[in-house]
Amino acid sequence: MTTRTVSLNALRAFESAARHLSFTRAASELSVTQAAISHQVKALEDRLGVALFRRAPRGLVLTDEGAAMVPMLSDTFGRLSQWLGQIEAGGVQEVVTIGVVGTFAVRLLARLPEFRARCPLVDVRVMTHNNVVDLAGERLDYAIRYGDGAWHGAHAERVLDAPLSPLCSPRTAERLAAPHDLSACTLLRSYRAQDWPAWLAAAGVDGVAARGPQFDSSWIMVQAAIADAGVALAPPAMFDTELAAGRLVRPFAIEIDAGAYWLTRLTTRAPTPGMRAFRDWLLDAG
Repeated sequence: MTTRTVSLNALRAFESAARHLSFTRAASELSVTQAAISHQVKALEDRLGVALFRRAPRGLVLTDEGAAMVPMLSDTFGRLSQWLGQIEAGGVQEVVTIGVVGTFAVRLLARLPEFRARCPLVDVRVMTHNNVVDLAGERLDYAIRYGDGAWHGAHAERVLDAPLSPLCSPRTAERLAAPHDLSACTLLRSYRAQDWPAWLAAAGVDGVAARGPQFDSSWIMVQAAIADAGVALAPPAMFDTELAAGRLVRPFAIEIDAGAYWLTRLTTRAPTPGMRAFRDWLLDAG
């Protein structure tokens, strides 16, 4: 039985058309004609025996089969482009791309020189997110995120426990003799609406509602707390520098376990040597 190969040009044409949902824009990107893109995609559909696009009133729409192919092809072409760029730059380093929830990114960036000294041939690229991340779609090797470690299709390893506790400026702390005194304060909120009610319940406080400003980054929320804008509920472990310097105060010892920081990757993504080096360093460093 003869095995028919799949044209690399056809795969590249499909990937570009799928990204743009346009044969015209794909043709411009690849410096070919629209007819050439259409021909390549049709040849690929004939080879696979499935339709990859369907036409809609407003343009192209991916079929289920087409949508399933896109993440793998985008990842493959992205890595090939990176590798060629490294060759052109005169040396081969392994690039490891990491999506990091913003609060942890501040901690990570301060320590990356340690990793660079330990693994000079691993080029770490850091992208921040607000805890919503698409490992495949964003071509990430790893994502560091906050939660319970249960994400569909992801392998997760716990990096750091991060229980939550109120944090505020020294000036605000002067008004907080007991947890119920929070009723007179602005309670700064994250996107996790359940956190303040859970902490107030743990502290035995009734009748206090969190109605303060909402932030998509705990780091920014804590900066607002330092500026006397209110009381933040955040992980003290992430703000040890500010606490040690006295810019931030933890008025109460009560804390709740709402999650931890996890290093995640796709279960289908086999770790490369560079990925393993980063993982080992991160877990060793804590």
